[in-house]
Amino acid sequence: MSQPTWGLVATIKAETADILNFAAHHLDLGAHRLHIYLDADNPEAFAALKAHPKCRVTLCDDGYWKRRGKRPEAHQPRQSMNATHCLNKRPQVDWLAHIDVDEFLWPATPLPDQLAALPPGTRSARIRPIEAMAPDPADPPAPGHAWFKGCSRYQGERRDQTAQIYPTYGPHLHGGFLSHVAGKVFIRTDQPDAALRIHNAFFDGARDSDPATLADTLLCHLHAPDWDRWRTAYRFRLEQGSYRDGLKPPPSPTGDGLSMNALFTLLESDNGEAALESFFTEVCTATPDLRDRLARFGHLHDIALDLDAKRARHFPKYG
Repeated sequence: MSQPTWGLVATIKAETADILNFAAHHLDLGAHRLHIYLDADNPEAFAALKAHPKCRVTLCDDGYWKRRGKRPEAHQPRQSMNATHCLNKRPQVDWLAHIDVDEFLWPATPLPDQLAALPPGTRSARIRPIEAMAPDPADPPAPGHAWFKGCSRYQGERRDQTAQIYPTYGPHLHGGFLSHVAGKVFIRTDQPDAALRIHNAFFDGARDSDPATLADTLLCHLHAPDWDRWRTAYRFRLEQGSYRDGLKPPPSPTGDGLSMNALFTLLESDNGEAALESFFTEVCTATPDLRDRLARFGHLHDIALDLDAKRARHFPKYG
């Protein structure tokens, strides 16, 4: 029996190098198809992807959205609509995952082997995230490497460990992450009435409540890889993205945790950008003390993505 094929779908608005880094990394892993929906026109990235035999690229321009009905104002529903559109139009793979341009699969063993080993009847499979930390200028990682933080998948254990790892801000953090702890999912593509959203697979309109877990694959999320890039994305995330108002704080027996929106708004009102930078240094910078606390619970990861070399290999004109 042949091994299952896999691919990705992503809705992307980013610089050319970031788009091609994302594609090159996953082509290097053996992706059979990459379905890239460009949320904004990028002729250079479009041409590079179009020329690659394993990539399928769609520009989400006015004509595209007119055919879909109407362009949603928020990017989250655009992502879900595009992912489901891809799933339903013959994605040319056995398994399809919906991830973002700043997320990179990191399998310990070949993905086809992991997918083939899933229990019969598995409809979707979850990949758990780890989140990039900024390098400590006084104690940087090895060249080409980056430190990532993980967290427990179990809510109670995660809450207790987060309080110990992040003593100042722990009650307000999901596992110490600034972004999601839910991860992303692969979905088997031969199932009727299936849909993909940002973190889950749906069947007949109902969320798959019991996905398998790809325990040997991590999702490396470059959400806050350094202060400058985090600060650049911060205002958009606060207003429309992963820190927007209305998202819940971490679960807590006492209910005293703040949402990310409330926490950041409070910090800014107290001491402006200096307070944000102090928070970033304590929570998101891979200082020796933070690395030691993460390692104590098995949540420290040293990853060498080597994205520039992969981009040069798969897209040599843009290397």
